[in-house]
Amino acid sequence: MVKYFCLQLERAKSACGIFFNTFDELDCEVLRTPSLKFPPCYGIGPLHLLENKIIDETLASVKSNLWKEDPECLKWLDSKEPSSVIYVNFGSITVITSQQLVEFGWGLAKSNCSFLWIIRPDLVIGDSAILPHELLEEISGRGLLADWCLQQEVLSHVSIGGFLTHSGWNSTIESISCGVPMICWPFFADQQPNCWLCCHKWGVAMEIDNNVKSDEVQKLVIELMKGEKGNPMRKKAVELKNKAKESCVFPSGSSMTNLEKIIHLMQTSSK
Repeated sequence: MVKYFCLQLERAKSACGIFFNTFDELDCEVLRTPSLKFPPCYGIGPLHLLENKIIDETLASVKSNLWKEDPECLKWLDSKEPSSVIYVNFGSITVITSQQLVEFGWGLAKSNCSFLWIIRPDLVIGDSAILPHELLEEISGRGLLADWCLQQEVLSHVSIGGFLTHSGWNSTIESISCGVPMICWPFFADQQPNCWLCCHKWGVAMEIDNNVKSDEVQKLVIELMKGEKGNPMRKKAVELKNKAKESCVFPSGSSMTNLEKIIHLMQTSSK
């Protein structure tokens, strides 16, 4: 991943600037270092917040999701208490084994927390993503299973209290900008460093072992949603949410300012 990142920066040496889906208050150190050798690096994110601020209404229907979204998820969340639901989604391309699917399922069931779990049809390697009948009976009324959802709307819903995620960057930055703490289960590429940052630098997440077991899932879900460790993570997540919003909403916000810089650089270089 580092080699690939450096290669992309080498190719960008002739650019007038490089922009990233992050914001200065979160990633100023990361952005500052490559700027010493390469063109200036700017954070202009979270992009979905910036989009809400500046995009033309005629483009509002354009989505980046790879799967059809299920609006019923939001109706189900409306029936739940504030901060009572944990949202589970491992992204659009990650695959897991049938055993891992079952371990997560029983862990969520034993936590006694309500949950919204996105299970893509191709989530399980070489098999159908089907949970045992006895597990489905156990979670009846507490768990909602769906193929896909409106993730930004789900994360910003008042009933969501936590996010069990693969730590892809889009999911990470969306969760941070919605003030939702996380349980991270990274797989590859940038997901491991994203997880480390969330857990050890920003203090908004806990990591689950790669060899997932239902008891650990149960323990971490309870800790995040109801335990002593979850409260400071939630407070920190809300702090970062407010900073993310300020960066994109106000004209003097860091992302808005950086976007103006990039536009100016492009206009200057084109002359």
